[in-house]
Amino acid sequence: MPNRRILRLSGPETDSFLQGLVTNDIGKLDTGLVYAAILTPQGKYLADFFLKRDGDAVLLDVAEDLADGLAKRLNMYKLRAAVTIEESGLNLQRGTGPAPEGALPDPRHQDMGWRAYSTATEGDDGTDWDAIRVKHCIPETGIELTTDSYILESGFELLNGVDFKKGCYVGQEVTARMKHKTELRKGLRSVQVTGVAPVGTEIIAGGKAAGTLLTQSNGLGIAYLRLDRAKGDMQAAEATVTLQT
Repeated sequence: MPNRRILRLSGPETDSFLQGLVTNDIGKLDTGLVYAAILTPQGKYLADFFLKRDGDAVLLDVAEDLADGLAKRLNMYKLRAAVTIEESGLNLQRGTGPAPEGALPDPRHQDMGWRAYSTATEGDDGTDWDAIRVKHCIPETGIELTTDSYILESGFELLNGVDFKKGCYVGQEVTARMKHKTELRKGLRSVQVTGVAPVGTEIIAGGKAAGTLLTQSNGLGIAYLRLDRAKGDMQAAEATVTLQT
C-alpha cells in the first residue's frame, strides 16, 4: 500500500485559502517545496505535508493515513472559496542519489534528499530514512507527530516548517505565544541508546517519568523529553538513554 497520497488544490483562491490555514508561507512555493502543517485552533498538530506549485494548482503530499481526514477538514474550511480539492493521480518518488528531472530538494534538511511526483509507481532508492531522521531529529507522521504534538516542541522551526512573519493561520496564536512568551519545557531531542526498546517505551530518570523513546537507528534515537528531567543516564525498559549534547 502506498504511504503517501498526492492531492491537487486548484482554483483562483487556492493560495489565499492555504495561506490562512497552514503554518508556512505559501509565497515560498515559487522557490521550491514547502513543508507545513495544519493545526487545531488550540495549536495542536493535525497533519504535516509538503506543498508544490503545479502550474496554476498546488500539489499536497500527505501521509495516506491522514489524507481522508485532511481532505475533509480542508473542505470544511473551504466554504464558498473558489478552490477544488481532488485526487491528483500522481505518486511520490524520493531518494538521496542523483535526482530525476523535476525533483525538488526536501526542505526539512539537505540529507533528506529529493522528492518528485509522477504517474510512476511510488518508491524510493532504498535510502535508510529512519537513520537520517534519527541523526537530525526529524519527526515522522504517526510516530513522533501525533494529535498531542505542538509543532515547536517537534522542531518545526529548524525544519523550515513554520513562518512567524506570514500572518494569521489556524492555531497561530498559540504557536506564536510558545515562540515568544514561554520557554519550552518539553520537546523532541536526539539521544544515544544502548540496547533496544519498543517505540513508545517510557523513559525514567531518577525514578521519575522523563519522556518517551521513539524511533531508533544505529545506536541513536528520537525521544520526547521533559527537559528538566533529561539528565545523565536514563532508562527505557532494558535500554539506557542519554541526551545528546
